[in-house]
Amino acid sequence: MKKQYAVLGLGSFGWSVALTLENMGCDVLVVDDSYEKIQEISEQVAYAVKADVSDPEALQSLGGRNLDGVVVAVSENLEASILATMICKEMGIPRVIAKAKDDLQGTILKKVGADIVVYPEREMGSRVAKNLVAREFTDWIELSNDYSMVEIVVPSRWVGKCLSELGIRERFGINVVGVIVDGEVDVAFDPQKPLQEGAILIMIGANDILEKFDTKGK
Repeated sequence: MKKQYAVLGLGSFGWSVALTLENMGCDVLVVDDSYEKIQEISEQVAYAVKADVSDPEALQSLGGRNLDGVVVAVSENLEASILATMICKEMGIPRVIAKAKDDLQGTILKKVGADIVVYPEREMGSRVAKNLVAREFTDWIELSNDYSMVEIVVPSRWVGKCLSELGIRERFGINVVGVIVDGEVDVAFDPQKPLQEGAILIMIGANDILEKFDTKGK
C-alpha cells in the first residue's frame, strides 16, 4: 500500500516537497487556498484541494487521519502555520514537519507539536521529502539525480559487529564511506573494528536503492 502524505501550502518549498514525494511513489495530497496553484499542480499529484489549511473541518474532511505524515509549508503566515500544526497533531497524524522562517517561529512550532522543524531554502524541498519517507536515515543529501549520501545511526542489531562482517555493500548495494563517533568523522575507518552504539554511518548509494532501504529486511 502506498504511503500517503499531505503538503499544506504551495510555495516553492511545498511545491518541491509535493512533487518529490509523488515521484517517489507516494500518494500526495496538496492543500492551498490559491485556486490557480491548485489547478497548476492538480495533474502532477494524487489529490489537490483548495482549502484553508488552518480550518480544522477542512483538514478533517480530507481524511487526515489516514495520512502517514504532513508537511506544513506555510511559514509566511505564522497563525496558519501554528493552527495547521496543532490540528494535524490533534488528529493523530504520526509525523508532522513544519517549515519555519526563523528561530522564534521554530520554537513556537515545536511547542505546539511539530515533530521536526526545518528552515529550508527553496532547493531543500527534495531533501526533506526524502527524509520524510526514508525513516532509517538521519540525513539525506542528493549528489545527483541518481545518487545520494545518507547518514544512519548504527542499528541496535549492528552494534558490536564490524563492517566487513555486516557486508553492507554486498547485502544492500550501498557503500559506507565514513563513520562518525562522538562528532568526529573518520573516513579511514577500520572495517574490522566493532561498531559502537550511537555511531553514525555515512553511506552513498543509488536513490532507488536508498528509498527501499530497510535494515530489518535483511
